[in-house]
Amino acid sequence: MKVVLTHAYYLKNDLKEQKIMKPYPPLGILYISAWLEQNKIKNDVFDSTFTDLELHRNYLLIEKPDIIAIYTNLITKPGVASLIKFIKSSAVLNHSKVILGGPDVTYNIEGYLGQGADVLVIGEGEQTMLELVRHYENSIVLPLNQINGIAYKDKDGKIIKTPSRQKIPDIDLLPYPARNKIDLNQYLSVWKKNHGKSSISVSTQRGCPYTCKWCSSAVYGQSYRRRSPKIVVDELEELNKVYNHDQIWFVDDVFTISHKWLHEFKDELISRKLNISFECITRADRMNHDVIKSLKEAGCFRVWIGAESGSQKILDAMDRRVDVTQVQNMIKAAKKEGIETGTFIMLGYPGETEEDIMITLDHLRRSNPDHFTITVAYPIKGTALYDLALPSQSKLPWAVSTDRDIGLNREYPRKYYSIALRWVVNNMRLFRLNQTPQPDFFTYLQLICKIKLLRIGMKLFRLTSTKS
Repeated sequence: MKVVLTHAYYLKNDLKEQKIMKPYPPLGILYISAWLEQNKIKNDVFDSTFTDLELHRNYLLIEKPDIIAIYTNLITKPGVASLIKFIKSSAVLNHSKVILGGPDVTYNIEGYLGQGADVLVIGEGEQTMLELVRHYENSIVLPLNQINGIAYKDKDGKIIKTPSRQKIPDIDLLPYPARNKIDLNQYLSVWKKNHGKSSISVSTQRGCPYTCKWCSSAVYGQSYRRRSPKIVVDELEELNKVYNHDQIWFVDDVFTISHKWLHEFKDELISRKLNISFECITRADRMNHDVIKSLKEAGCFRVWIGAESGSQKILDAMDRRVDVTQVQNMIKAAKKEGIETGTFIMLGYPGETEEDIMITLDHLRRSNPDHFTITVAYPIKGTALYDLALPSQSKLPWAVSTDRDIGLNREYPRKYYSIALRWVVNNMRLFRLNQTPQPDFFTYLQLICKIKLLRIGMKLFRLTSTKS
């Protein structure tokens, strides 16, 4: 039986990422690939990142897989829907079973099965995928309705959802991702060319115990499972032997959630004399001066500290469970220790007023992180924020729309927040320009003009438009 694991993300179609150029390989399907191999199931991985839909289709036509398993998220949904349509309309591939997994399928069961997918994997994928392959090898031994964690249509077209699968309790049992199945050097070279340093992504944990209302926990849930420091450092040593990379990106939601784990990780690195350079994400309430010191000693060059807003009112509405002053203090403390800092800002959360945006700008100036990303809030299906979505939802057909197209019940129209986003960004550019010894006069004038024009735009949309 021929098994192919793939996704439907194409860098050439992502105009925003083309400006950033920090692509990362699909770790999720590489974990599943390695798990299948460990259980004697041969498989191939088609990494679509540096290809396009035509090359993707041609590959499938040539290989004629029995099983095509596709990772799906809200960004790739249109591409996945197009790929399913092609597979199901192809005489060459009419025998292929299409299995979907990833965060977007959990709350879109009817939509994806309606597009022609044969089975959806709900939640963690390794064990479920293994059982599905064995089912299609011999359906009598393992009937579909006895496989936990899936959804499918029976012969009468009725949607069947089996009981949830228990998560893997000990993730030290997972093999390293099958990075050898893809050309990782493509990622490393893109990073090197655009940023001067190459980066490899590594996962040390699964799940997040926090309950932020805008965040999806569709795959790993509100759990916390961690690989042991020894196993993680083993993987880092192997990566050093195989790849010529400069730094590590730990993809974990809250890298410093366990102080005990962090200190053991740092000690393991030091005992092996393994020098690494890495960046990670965490929360201000899971940081203190000892944590910052351990991060520095372990090789952390940049830490992203979640904020989302400078307004405590909005943070509380998000159920962030963090104090904005603590965020500012930890950003300053990390910078003082010589670690670069980054933070995340979200505008347009329900209930946010112009005053809250002003407070957020003041928060950025006070903390002055080295980097910040900023976006307009959108509701992901399955989150508490989605419950605040407008009744009209998206006007686009399901297969070509994403959750980003869904409107929210906000104080002002979405266009207002899009303009406010640019207003915040340009204000921060002006703030940093004023910190330089001899700021460029013409750049200064340009920023002043942009800020004034954006401010006028904000006022117009606030006064003349309805909520959206």
